[in-house]
Amino acid sequence: MEPTEAMELAIAASETVRGATSPNPPVGAVVLDADGDLAGTGATSPPGGPHAEINALADAGDRARGGTAIVTLEPCAHHGRTPPCVDALLAAGITRVYFAVADPNPKAAGGATRLADAGVTVHPGLLADAVATGPLRAWLHYARTGRPHITWKYAMSMDGRVAAADGTSRWISGAASRADVHELRRGIDAIMVGRGTVLADDPRLTARGAGVERQPLRVVVGTGDLPPGARVTDDSAPTLHLRTRDVASVVRELAERDVVDVMLEGGPTLAGAFLAAGLVDRVLAYVAPIFLGAGPVALGDAGVPTLTDAHHFAVEQVTMCGSDVRVSAVRKRQR
Repeated sequence: MEPTEAMELAIAASETVRGATSPNPPVGAVVLDADGDLAGTGATSPPGGPHAEINALADAGDRARGGTAIVTLEPCAHHGRTPPCVDALLAAGITRVYFAVADPNPKAAGGATRLADAGVTVHPGLLADAVATGPLRAWLHYARTGRPHITWKYAMSMDGRVAAADGTSRWISGAASRADVHELRRGIDAIMVGRGTVLADDPRLTARGAGVERQPLRVVVGTGDLPPGARVTDDSAPTLHLRTRDVASVVRELAERDVVDVMLEGGPTLAGAFLAAGLVDRVLAYVAPIFLGAGPVALGDAGVPTLTDAHHFAVEQVTMCGSDVRVSAVRKRQR
């Protein structure tokens, strides 16, 4: 098996645990035996459990000796809740290691150097872009900034409306887009809305579909009580009500709770506040081929009094999602 093919398997393994490992990264690992054949695969366990490399080595057993490890993140060199993965790789007799991205955490970094010093051949950067913009996107941001990665997700008509003039909004997007959103919800730590969205739409804010094993934290932002019987208060998922309008305090609270990956789903006032504060890292827009002509728009006041103050994003992907257009864009950071 070629290293690139093995890294693709490692990425797929990491996707299976996305949302279940925070604050640890969702890492995938593959072990090839001395002949280059697949010997083991693994992914990060929930906090306190083995890292991806340990699980892959356990799966490979004695076939790991003289073999190759392919990992989406540089193997760690520090002793946290678990021993260093570098030690396990050396003890297993691994002779080559490929990894996609370096660990930005100074406490955990240095694994590549230790491996090389021990005589292991190290190849960094394999499929780095695919990993950095995929399963490790949110965690890398969290490790570098100390705050959660926030994706603002919304669905709108082609003329920018998120609901009709009478307030009806189900369903602007098509069935394929809605299924895509539920799949995304399965792999995040938290879904966030404003209290106004709860009052207007009474959303459930859960991941639905076959095989859902865990639910993200539901976060409601805003002063005032939630209405009795609101669906976000049921027992289908945990809920956190933050009685504040200060987005900076919201971010701090979520970081203190080890929340790494957040999807901001509404409404326009909350989205505007986060955008104005520079706290929206990615936008995911589902554009439906309909026109409404009137009704609420996706975004409220975002602190843009003139065009030169516009928030700039770079489109990274445009795909079809059923009959809708799915646009993913990331914030352009000032240099």
